[in-house]
This record gives sequence, C-alpha cells and structure tokens, in this order.
Amino acid sequence: MGKKHHPRRGSLQFWPHARSSKHAPRVRSKVDSKDKKVLGFLGYKVGMTHMIQKETNPNSHRKNMDIFTPVTVIECPPLKIYSVRYYAQNEDGDLKLISELFSKKWDKELGRKIRGSKKDNKVPEHFDAIKVSVYTQPKLTGLGKKKPDMLEFSVGGKDLQEKSAFAQSLLDKEIKVSDVFKETQYVDIHSVTKGKGFSGVVKKFGVKPLQHKAEKARRKVGTLGSWHPNKVLYSVAQCGKWGYHLRTEYNKTTLKIGTNPTDINPKGGFVRYGFVKSDYLLVKGSVAGATKRPIALSEAIRVKKKLHTKPISYISVESKQR
Repeated sequence: MGKKHHPRRGSLQFWPHARSSKHAPRVRSKVDSKDKKVLGFLGYKVGMTHMIQKETNPNSHRKNMDIFTPVTVIECPPLKIYSVRYYAQNEDGDLKLISELFSKKWDKELGRKIRGSKKDNKVPEHFDAIKVSVYTQPKLTGLGKKKPDMLEFSVGGKDLQEKSAFAQSLLDKEIKVSDVFKETQYVDIHSVTKGKGFSGVVKKFGVKPLQHKAEKARRKVGTLGSWHPNKVLYSVAQCGKWGYHLRTEYNKTTLKIGTNPTDINPKGGFVRYGFVKSDYLLVKGSVAGATKRPIALSEAIRVKKKLHTKPISYISVESKQR
C-alpha cells in the first residue's frame, strides 16, 4: 500500500485561534499623517446591498461598461471625544499613559460605561504620543441600545504640539465620518468576526476526513503526535470554539459617504437591523463581523496602487427580506 501523505491542513496565518476579549475591535497600527484630523472612525455594520458603477479606467478591458459592485453599509453616527490622552515611552519602548484631559460635556448614556468622577490633568511638558478616546452615539441609530462603544484613535499633525492643540479643540465637539474619510479612498477595517460555537477539526481547520475503516472516528486528526517526546505541538489541529476573532482587512475601498438614509434604505429595512437613521458609509465588498457589531475604520497603512473614481449610477433599494 502506498504511503499516504499530504501537506498540513489549516492555515497558520492567524495564530493562535483565540476569541476576542471584547465585543468592539481595537486598532494597534497607525499612519503618521500630517493632516489635522482623527485617524479613524467607529461605526456599526448594517448589511449588504449592491450598486451599478461606470468603468472609467482607460486601461481596463471593461471601460465604459456598467459594473455590478457589492457593498457593505456601515452606519456612522457622529462621534464624541471623551478625553485627550498623552503617552510617554518607558525603558522598554512601550507607551505609558501620563496625563489625560477630559471633556466637560458627557452624554448621560456614557455613565453606563464609566463610573466615578474624572479630574483633568495638565498637559505634560514632554510626551511621545497623543491619542483621543472617542465614544459612539447608538441612540441616533435603530440598534435599540444606548450604551456607547469606546475606542482610541491617533491624531494627525505636523508635530506633537500641533496634534495636542488640535485634539484639545475637539473636546465638546462632534466628529462626522466626512471629517475623517472621503469617497474613493483606501481604509483598513478592524472587526470581530462571527462566532461559530464549538466546532470539530474538519470544519474548523479543513482536515480531510479519515477513511471509512479508521479506528473509533472519521472526523478527527490521524494523530496528535509522537509518543516520545510526549508533547502535542501547537500546530496540531484540535476541536474547540471557532470564530469571534479580531481581524483586520487591508485596503478596503470607500465608495460613498452619505447623509440621507432614504437613498439606501430598502423596503422593509435591512435584515436583522432595520432602517439606517444617521450618516452612512458604503464600503466595497464584504466586511467581517455580524450585523449591529461595531466596526473600526482607520487610515490604510499598505497603500500601493492608485484608485480610479467610478461614478455611481444606481444603488439598490429593493427589499432584502426573504
């Protein structure tokens, strides 16, 4: 009988397969931009629809043709600044919070998230990084919840002093998605994927089922490893909870930023979401995560190619109910 051999199954690109500790995503990378603006935004995933665009790239074999484009709708109510945070590097090169300036006007819903009084600190003489802590306003959407989600974003500027002055000017003000992004640009999307529950190795890693005369079971790995050394390697596929992972998608394209929800609301509303009531953003393609889940958008860090603007001739508002 010939030797049965095949490459390992299951990607090690994302490892470990750990579940996210929070419902909202986090942003761990940033672009050092000189534009005075917040370098990210936080919205809520609505669902998907489609649009028709005109191909304008003269080098495309589909030029002047109508292109069918699937898009994801992200509702983006205005953000508010909770605080301005100043960081300094320690001996290990890690950033440590040294001071924080708080907003004077908080939404009462923020009390559900933060407890206790906060006192403003002074702006330090020396700091290495500055970020703003923002929170959403889900009360302006049809989510049915009031408790806001919070996240930190970096601030753009020519130097630290300019960033500090700009961040302080944002206190007690609202930030709209149009102040951060523009149509037809690359963004990175950070989100928590759907949870799949407890899964076996065949579904979780794509392991090939064993032959029908296999001992005890078929939907399992052939072996966990050698007897000596008696150790199970981390790369061996094993069953467990699958999904609910923090993932980042690079170079997603923003196609439209709108303020009139009637332009995209379908008949009967979006499935498991309802109607969009605030500003929205249309992103080309799919976005990881479940409906109503917070989605973080940040400036793209791997931009390599130029985008061609394609005019939109049609956005589907047909009913998505099945």
